[in-house]
Amino acid sequence: MRTYRAIGLMSGTSLDGVDVALIETDGETIVRFGPSAVHDYSENEVRVLRKAFEAARTLRDRTVRPGILAKAEQIVNATHEAAVQIFLDANNVGHGTIDVIGFHGQTVLHRPDIRLTVQIGDGAALAARFRIPVVYDFRAADVAAGGQGAPLVPVYHHALAQTLERPHPIAVLNVGGVANVTVIDGVPDPFACDTGPGNALIDDFFRTRAGATRDDGGAAAARGTVDDAAVSRVLTHPFFAAKPPKSLDRNEFREWVADKAKLADKSIADGAATLTAITTTSVAMIVKHLPRAPKTWIVAGGGTSNATLMRMLAERLAPATVETANAAGWSADALEAQAFAYLAVRSLRGLPLTFPTTTGVSQPTMGGVYVGGEYGHASEDLRRPEG
Repeated sequence: MRTYRAIGLMSGTSLDGVDVALIETDGETIVRFGPSAVHDYSENEVRVLRKAFEAARTLRDRTVRPGILAKAEQIVNATHEAAVQIFLDANNVGHGTIDVIGFHGQTVLHRPDIRLTVQIGDGAALAARFRIPVVYDFRAADVAAGGQGAPLVPVYHHALAQTLERPHPIAVLNVGGVANVTVIDGVPDPFACDTGPGNALIDDFFRTRAGATRDDGGAAAARGTVDDAAVSRVLTHPFFAAKPPKSLDRNEFREWVADKAKLADKSIADGAATLTAITTTSVAMIVKHLPRAPKTWIVAGGGTSNATLMRMLAERLAPATVETANAAGWSADALEAQAFAYLAVRSLRGLPLTFPTTTGVSQPTMGGVYVGGEYGHASEDLRRPEG
């Protein structure tokens, strides 16, 4: 089976930056991990992107870019091009040695309930810039087919877990702006869904109240006191009782949590502690919806750098073990970028990206739009179900 060298690009809703990772894969197994890096956004870029999140809430056409969304897309294009160029130069990687780039873009709206998901970013421009084929717009095919369009990384988690010696079931939890879980339990297809808020509520609270981008290391939450009654009120939201498949927009709970948790009345420390408890308790609540309770939890994403969040997860998920992706021999920071490199290769090979057990789509479904790199013009929509 042919092995591809693929670069993956991921910009999550936490807006930590553009993650870049190189892997070698045949689209089924991981042959080799390459280097990875992160390209930070400037504060001004983050401000524009956050305004784009707000503007996108009224979108009903995924192809339009009114007002601030056009400026945001220009930022996404420029930062991703810079991230790739810096990565290639820093690692002495020639353009001609890369078979494909998997470009997630930046999600600004995710509303599968109305069959709408919007990721800004021009894959054709990226392909033309580097003369490397690009696969992008990964989520739309699944949503158009009636799926949730998220999470997309479970098939990569499944590939990673094949060589991992841990008690099953294994749950791989990604804590980005939104948290999602994949459960691997010896069956062909993984089981997956979004669990609830990840870092988004905490980050937004800190921007508003502390002028900071995050609760660094979970230090504020460690000093605070959890308002258990507020956590209980927040978790009465219908999403948490709903059975998978289910997925979320980054801003789904913002007004709900502000009201039910009464954040305006809390100190920074108590607010951080309560929001961290909401995230971790919502993860634990997903267990009742799973076929079997996981015995092993592996945590990736920005949440792994929050020691208080990791401690609360361990408390709420006991007696299962909880460890970071780094401790498992993976990369907590690069995992999602690696996943989109992997998904790009699966698209090239005509393999499905999503499954009934991950997004609720009716059958295993391909996805992504391919743009040839050598010419940067001809494109092919890869949204065909595997038949």
